[in-house]
Amino acid sequence: MKVVIVGGVAGGASCAARLRRLDENAEIVMVERGPYVSYANCGLPYHISGVIAKESSLLVASEQGFRNNFRIDVRTNCEAVAIAPGRKTVELRNVKTGDVGTERYDKLVLAPGAASVRPLLPGIDLPGIFHVRTVPDARAIREWIERGTTFLAGMSNYSGIQFVKPRRHAVVVGGGFIGLETAENLAHAGFDVTIVEMLDQVLAPLDREMARLAEGRLEMHGIHLALGDGVAAFEQADAGSLRVKTRSGKVYPADVVILALGVRPDTTLARSAGLALGERGGIRVDEHMRTSDPDIFAVGDAVEVRDFVTGEWSLVALAGPANRQGRIAADVIAGRDSRYRGTQGTSIVGLFGCAAAWTGASEKTLRRLGDDDFEKIYLFPNSHAGYYPGAKMIALKVLFRKSDGRLLGAQALGEDAAAVDKRISALAVAIQMRATVYDLEESELCYAPQFGSAKDAVNFAGMVAADVLRGDMPIAHWTDTENAFLLDVRQPVELVVESVPGAVNIPLPQLRGRLGELPRDREILVICRSAQRAYYATRILQQNGFTARNISGGMLAKAMRTPGAAVVDA
Repeated sequence: MKVVIVGGVAGGASCAARLRRLDENAEIVMVERGPYVSYANCGLPYHISGVIAKESSLLVASEQGFRNNFRIDVRTNCEAVAIAPGRKTVELRNVKTGDVGTERYDKLVLAPGAASVRPLLPGIDLPGIFHVRTVPDARAIREWIERGTTFLAGMSNYSGIQFVKPRRHAVVVGGGFIGLETAENLAHAGFDVTIVEMLDQVLAPLDREMARLAEGRLEMHGIHLALGDGVAAFEQADAGSLRVKTRSGKVYPADVVILALGVRPDTTLARSAGLALGERGGIRVDEHMRTSDPDIFAVGDAVEVRDFVTGEWSLVALAGPANRQGRIAADVIAGRDSRYRGTQGTSIVGLFGCAAAWTGASEKTLRRLGDDDFEKIYLFPNSHAGYYPGAKMIALKVLFRKSDGRLLGAQALGEDAAAVDKRISALAVAIQMRATVYDLEESELCYAPQFGSAKDAVNFAGMVAADVLRGDMPIAHWTDTENAFLLDVRQPVELVVESVPGAVNIPLPQLRGRLGELPRDREILVICRSAQRAYYATRILQQNGFTARNISGGMLAKAMRTPGAAVVDA
């Protein structure tokens, strides 16, 4: 059996190595149009700033390594230009020489990845405008920073007494993963950075109020945000620098511009071969990663897959799913019954030592689909036991079914990045296992005071959500508070810092003795800082004949709805 794999990064390389482990006799040819195979493109922003110092560190495996260890015929700088499914051949072009040859296959795997979005804007081809997609991209940016413009030339080698170093400016177009990571690394490299994003928030998968926290973190570290404003044009300025003009008419100076507008699936080969494409523009595959041609498979950023929670077709440009898909394609080619379960979009991004992470469905996705069988909770647990030094607050949002408690999605931000990673990773596994919030209550997780709490944040989320579903803690949200009777159970000193106009203040320790001051003919919505004391108050009120609900997340959730909100210590 001869297998040709087009693409040698995440999905293609994983498929090739897995297939060799399963079939020692298969003839495997892997072609990659770029100069490298199996490189870590997720690390590229960190190489720009020098956090990852050596370019070689980004090269996970080499062409020679694949040949020696797996007996795979690897051809870099080799581009697949046409497929003839009827004859089962693929035409390959040598990028350096232009020579074209034909390769026969029994099975073909397409892993062409996705191309960076590059809109047709005036001036987009000017020097100093870059993508961050490949190792050569990162190399070009580093070289430009070193010597690209008249101003930048020689700065790194300046040898005199230098009292004042002019501030360098960078504009990052796009507020997704790569945009934010590149912005942070340019800031570390000494640039004054502006992010221009057409949406009204960064990190589109997050719900708006959670994105506010990420934005606050960026602004806290000097990143300027131009949200709800797209780029209109790029212009050449003096001394080789640039001007970035936006649709609103604003102009931002730039010594370097990074385009981080996302990616589009590379379907050129698939389309020319007559393979079925999906409604999102990707290659349509089944759960075995087969295309509409049973002898052609496709994996990675170029394919459409089912969303595990919603069942929708989706495009997910992430290395984890691509690697799993490559393994599944190899399994099926080798005769095994492997299936791809779908994707949850589980992701994490660093923000100046903080982390934002998410998995599963967001509230805005559920609302877009017209799904009203869900509830959400906000909670703010510590990253580990509060009495152990260094505990940090985690802002956590969890979504679940009202009908059966099934976990649907979660989003978290916090200054203890490892703690955020731990909780979202645990919740991601729970979602894939179709767990409910009742299962989260019973989950047994690691505990020592420097790592967690006896009642872990995951347990805590399950307990709160289960209390909601059992009716022990009816909840409301800040969108429900108009014309409502609000009871604030915080101490008066806390109200000096922040208060809600019109709310009646009865501190929790005084509540039982002052129930006569509250109306029995109106629903009472209860407020505190994080909703814990409000929960206690709600239980008191319910058991004394009042109708009451706890405002989920309390004043902390309210603060998240404010521009410039930021994660703070517990």
